[in-house]
Amino acid sequence: MGELQGGGKHGSGNSCDLWSRATTIAWQGSLQDNQNLRREPVLLHQHFIDNAKRFGKKLAINDFTTNRELTYHRSLIACLILSRFFRKLDKGFIGIMLPTSAGCILAKTAILMSGRTPVMINYSTGAEHNARYAQRKCDFRTIITSKAMLEKIECPFVDGMIYIEDIMAAITPAQKVLAAATAALPGALIKKLVHQGHEDDSAVILFTSGSEKDPKAVQLTHKNILSNIASVTPIFGFKSEDRFMCTLPFFHVFGLTTNLWLPIYHGMTMLTYANPLDFKKICTIVREHKATFLVGTPAFFWGYLRKSEDGDFASLRIALTGADKCPDALREGFKTKHNITLYEGYGATECSPVISTNTSEFNRPGSVGKPIPGVQVRIENYETGEECGPGEDGRILVKGDSVMKGYFNDFEQTSLHIRRGWYDTGDMGNIDQDGYLWHVGRLKRFVKIGGEMVSLVKIEDVLEKFLPEDSHCCVVEIPDAIKGARIVAVVTTPLDEKAVLKQMAAYLPPIALPKIFLVWENLPKMGSGKIDFRTISEMAREQLTRKSIS
Repeated sequence: MGELQGGGKHGSGNSCDLWSRATTIAWQGSLQDNQNLRREPVLLHQHFIDNAKRFGKKLAINDFTTNRELTYHRSLIACLILSRFFRKLDKGFIGIMLPTSAGCILAKTAILMSGRTPVMINYSTGAEHNARYAQRKCDFRTIITSKAMLEKIECPFVDGMIYIEDIMAAITPAQKVLAAATAALPGALIKKLVHQGHEDDSAVILFTSGSEKDPKAVQLTHKNILSNIASVTPIFGFKSEDRFMCTLPFFHVFGLTTNLWLPIYHGMTMLTYANPLDFKKICTIVREHKATFLVGTPAFFWGYLRKSEDGDFASLRIALTGADKCPDALREGFKTKHNITLYEGYGATECSPVISTNTSEFNRPGSVGKPIPGVQVRIENYETGEECGPGEDGRILVKGDSVMKGYFNDFEQTSLHIRRGWYDTGDMGNIDQDGYLWHVGRLKRFVKIGGEMVSLVKIEDVLEKFLPEDSHCCVVEIPDAIKGARIVAVVTTPLDEKAVLKQMAAYLPPIALPKIFLVWENLPKMGSGKIDFRTISEMAREQLTRKSIS
C-alpha cells in the first residue's frame, strides 16, 4: 500500500479507486499521445528549433530586466551565432552565471546547440565561492557571466569568466547575415547543422541547494527534463497561448524546468524578470501583460500577497508553489484576496523536479498532491526498509524517467541515493488511502531526543498556529551533552514564550517543545527562496555560544 504509480491505482489489489476511471484514462491517454507526438525530437534544443520555425514572429521573450523583446525567429538567430562562438571553446562543460533573462535563456540553449553541457552556478549568495567550487567539482574553466551582474552582486572576476556583453559586442555583420540565412532553412536541416546527440546525454549540471551540507553536482539528461515536462502537461493543460511569468533563478531546477524549458517546449511567451524579490514589479507585469502561469516558493508568494492589488492576478490560470511547505494562511490569503487556489507540489533536483502536485481536479490542501503520470512513489520504513501502509510515515522513494543520471564524478553518492532504480529523496512522508502524498519533512530534520524521534517540521507547524500574522519561524536542533539535542525556535516577531509553550503543549509532547526562543528580523533564505537550515543552525549555535560565554 506504500507504493503509488502516478495516474494509476495505489498498490496492487486495492479496491479503492484512487482516481476516477475516466480521469485515469484521460491522463494516461494524454501522456501517451504526448510521448508519441514528441518521440522526435529527443533533445531540448531541437524543440526550441522546431518552435522557432513554427512560431517565428511570435514573441518568445519579453525581458523586463533589460527591456528587450525577442521573437522566436530572432532568438534562433541569436542562438545560432552564440553556438558558433561556444564551439570554439573547450569541449565538455561551460559554466553559466547569469540572471533570469533573455541572455541566460539564449546562452543555455546555444551551449546545448554547440554540443557542450551547461553548468548552472548560483550567484545569489557566495557567487565567487560557488563559481570556484563548480570549476573544481566539474573540472572546467569557462564561465559565461555578465559584467553588470558581477558589479551589482559585488562579485570579483574569477579566472575563466567571459562576459556576455563582450560576446555580443564582438558579433560582426557577416555573422548576423550567416545566422539569418541559416535560420531561414527548414527546421530539419537546421537540426542537422547543430549538435545531434542522444536523449541520455547530460543537458545540464545543477547543484543541490546545500541547505544541509555541501552541494552535489546533479546530472540531468534531455530525457529527464523532457519526460517531466511531458508528464505535467496533461495535468495542467499547457498550450502555446499561455504566457509564463518567469522570475525563478535558472540555477535551481524548479526555475530551469518550469520557467525555461517548459515554455520553450510549448512555444509560450516568457515574461522574464531577474529580481524575484521585487514583488510589486512582478505583480504589475502579471497584470499588464496577462500572465497565465506563475510558480514560486511560499516565501515569494507571501511577497506577492502583500504587494498585490485587486485584479493583479485576474489573468492567472495556475498558481503553483513548491520547494517549501505552503502554510494554510498563505493559501487562504490568496483565495480571499484574489479568489485564486494556490496549488502545492513536491519535487527534487534529482527528479527534474516534479514528483507530485495538487491540481484543480485533485486537490487536498496540506498534501503535496498525487504523483504525476509516469512517476512511481514508494514509502519505506526508514529502519527496516519494508513498504509502509496507508498513512504510515517512511522514506519517500521515487522511480521514473525523470530521475537523474547521477551525481557527477561521485559514484559513491549516486549508489547511496539510487538503488534498483529507486531514488531515495531523503524525505519522510506517507501516502493516504486516496493516493495523496504527504511530505512530513527531511529525514535529517528529525532529531532523536531521549530515545524518541521528533519532527522539527511538526514543531514548526504547531508553532505557526500561535504566531502573529506575517511572522515566520524555523526550528533547529543544537547538541546537548545530556539529552543529545535541544530544540531551538527562531522567530521573526517577539512573543510571550510561556503563553505560546502552554498552547503548544496541547499538541506536542514535552520533549518536542522548544527550550530556547531566538528573535531575528529575518530568516536566512537561499536564492530559490527556500529556508537555509544549515545557516540558521550555525547562526543559532554561534549566538548561544556567545551568550553562554558572556
